[in-house]
Amino acid sequence: MYPVNLPGAISEILVSVTNTGVLTLADRYGLMVATLDECLDEEDRGSLNRLLRAVLKGRVKMVSDLSAAA
Repeated sequence: MYPVNLPGAISEILVSVTNTGVLTLADRYGLMVATLDECLDEEDRGSLNRLLRAVLKGRVKMVSDLSAAA
């Protein structure tokens, strides 16, 4: 799981999802914590919104695995 309170954690999740096309359970928990963080900057919020739109449009597959490595 990614430490969301560290700078760049949202970007790491976004890069991972972009490379694999998969949003893992660990990614989703990380994003859930990030959405509750009141200190997110505008860039991170935009990244979260783009990722959510990609999931809604079916470009990113959600899986129940903890890791995209298989």
